[in-house]
Amino acid sequence: MIPDSNCGMAAGGGIESDLLQPLVLERVEKEEEKSCQTVVRQRLKKHCSCESETVKSKVLGFFPIVKWLPNYKLKEWILGDVMSGVIVGILLVPQSIAYSLLASQDPIYGLYTSFFSSIIYAVLGSSRHISVGIFGVLSLLIGQVVDRELALAGYLPESDGRSYDGNDSAVLLAGQGNGTFAMECDKGCYAIMVGATVTFTAGVYQVLMGLFHVGFVSIYLSDSLLSGFATGASLTILTSQVKYLLGLHIPRPQGWFTLFKTWYSIFANLANTNICDLVTSLVCLLVLIPTKELNDRYKAKLKAPIPFELFVVIIATIASHFGNFNSEFGSSVAGDIPTGFLPPQAPLWSLIPNVALDAFSIAIVGFAITVSLSEMFAKKHGYTVDANQEMYAIGFCNILPSFFRCFTTSAALTKTLVKESTGCQTQMSGLVTALVLLLVLLVIAPLFFSLQRCVLAAIILVNLRGALRKFAEIPSMWRNNRIDALVWIITMLTSSLINTELGLLVGVLVSVFCVLGRTQRVQVQELGRTKTHEHYEALLCYRGLHRIPGVAIFRYEAPIYYANQSIFKKSLYSCVGLDPVKENTQRLKFEIKESKQQKDIKDGPNMKSERIDLDEYRAVSLRPDLKQGPGVCNIVIDCSTILFVDTAGVNALKEVRKDYSKLGIQVVLAQCNTTVLDALEKGGYFPEKKDRDGVENNIVFYTISDAVSYVQSLPATNGDCDAKCRKDDSSV
Repeated sequence: MIPDSNCGMAAGGGIESDLLQPLVLERVEKEEEKSCQTVVRQRLKKHCSCESETVKSKVLGFFPIVKWLPNYKLKEWILGDVMSGVIVGILLVPQSIAYSLLASQDPIYGLYTSFFSSIIYAVLGSSRHISVGIFGVLSLLIGQVVDRELALAGYLPESDGRSYDGNDSAVLLAGQGNGTFAMECDKGCYAIMVGATVTFTAGVYQVLMGLFHVGFVSIYLSDSLLSGFATGASLTILTSQVKYLLGLHIPRPQGWFTLFKTWYSIFANLANTNICDLVTSLVCLLVLIPTKELNDRYKAKLKAPIPFELFVVIIATIASHFGNFNSEFGSSVAGDIPTGFLPPQAPLWSLIPNVALDAFSIAIVGFAITVSLSEMFAKKHGYTVDANQEMYAIGFCNILPSFFRCFTTSAALTKTLVKESTGCQTQMSGLVTALVLLLVLLVIAPLFFSLQRCVLAAIILVNLRGALRKFAEIPSMWRNNRIDALVWIITMLTSSLINTELGLLVGVLVSVFCVLGRTQRVQVQELGRTKTHEHYEALLCYRGLHRIPGVAIFRYEAPIYYANQSIFKKSLYSCVGLDPVKENTQRLKFEIKESKQQKDIKDGPNMKSERIDLDEYRAVSLRPDLKQGPGVCNIVIDCSTILFVDTAGVNALKEVRKDYSKLGIQVVLAQCNTTVLDALEKGGYFPEKKDRDGVENNIVFYTISDAVSYVQSLPATNGDCDAKCRKDDSSV
């Protein structure tokens, strides 16, 4: 047994125990890290092997349709897939035409985009439920790039004339060797090629990210970030459509603060409002808003949502045609929408450097939204999706259609919800949707010639209701999590008021800084022991805990790395109530003064008085006013909540141990995970030999109780420790 005079009486203050025999666990030896050449060789062998099983696995993995189509349950699934495919196809017709306005494209290319993306995702996608097609935010981003490049090419705003002033980009169209472009390529032609080039580049980015298996990047785009970005973009979309509601012909502003510039132009041109467009817009909004609300309210009772948008489009087209709104009142209409398909056309290669950065942000947004929705519905219905396969799928949904002059696509929440609610079981519904769109492209499309653009703008505005409703949720978001609410607000304001693409970047940076900020705010907590169990918790958080005589136990609930290692030390020193650096400095000054006094001592009353003052200073210095009371001779740091430490963190722990050891206070670590232990070993925290005091520092403590018992068994080096150990500390 440990003598009563020793601090090692027991780790509970009065409970005797045998002398601690430190627990030793044998670590499993890790495999040696392989060289880059070995890793590359193994990956190439794994992925490039021509064995039949490998080829079969790759094909089934890259074309999920090959896996689920042979096992398709015709009788059970076909009705739901057909119904959902037809309903989504009907909804996509007016929306595809409408969102073409956002992308600054002709209406036919919106239909092309929805048609091709539905087929390609049905073949390559791993989600059974999501609907891939036109998405408002991406259409807006495409439109901003198209308008910018049109301005750089010298095309006058709101004109179809040809101009080669300034940047001679339009001439590039004739020099690509495609054989289909001539010098007469007008504004609409160039806009189409810009949109297709951006789409192609974004698709290449997404496929490359899939090849390099970087699908994990989606986890860095939090729900609050994506929601704030979508809401901010929705405000920009709303603003961009007001001019169509009023029948105004004003150019889309470029650069930052487009929202303010647009509203300024709108108010400056209010006198030019087209009364016919204004009346039509109001009528459409008065019809669509309440009917869409009815659809939402009774969606549980309705087998399928009623396609009020299609009804409005049909009625408005008939009214515009027979009322001659275009010729009589100057109302803007969709214009000629050809049938069939145009021959494939290569993107404008020379334009890729100009749009590479824009395409990257578009690729990230499209992928993040697609993966988020696919994972959400997969979890809801009990299956899994492959993030990298989703990257391939959405990438080829952009690359292949770009040769048919389509623009960027992604999953869309509204249409996905419609698919799910109408009985969708597999991506067979996507193929049915493509058939509906094919019928429109081959037969019905020209009938929309007289459709007013203000009707399309009204459809877009009504579909923004979901995103705009997020403003009503701000108070609840703030109550639930202020950090997430702050990320949402900053991302939304930046996306809407400054620049849409910048909003995404700012949102990511704010999220990162919030995570780093949380590690900066963590403070060291002192732990106490329960009276009946060997369990330790924070003294400030729970009642009925008591301190261990002579031992102070602390916990730091964050990693210790270069950004917060100084904060960790300051917090620990503050919690202990003793800064060893300052204390050692004071003692060094005292020793210098004491040695000087002994050297120059002389007889006399003045020198005697000085010696008394130094003795008093020494007494105060050697017995600091610790928060745990005088006599703390050991410190245990609970590392259970420290996920990792870097080189700076290891050095900080070494400095803490070294500085306190000079004061006679031992510092030990407990409950370190293997990652922390490996970092400590590599950083030289555990020396092979004993330190100056003969204490082995390479002992690993797997529980706080083991660490406490061990340090209590050590001989006290602080003179106040023995006195302290004889007293029972009062409960906190």
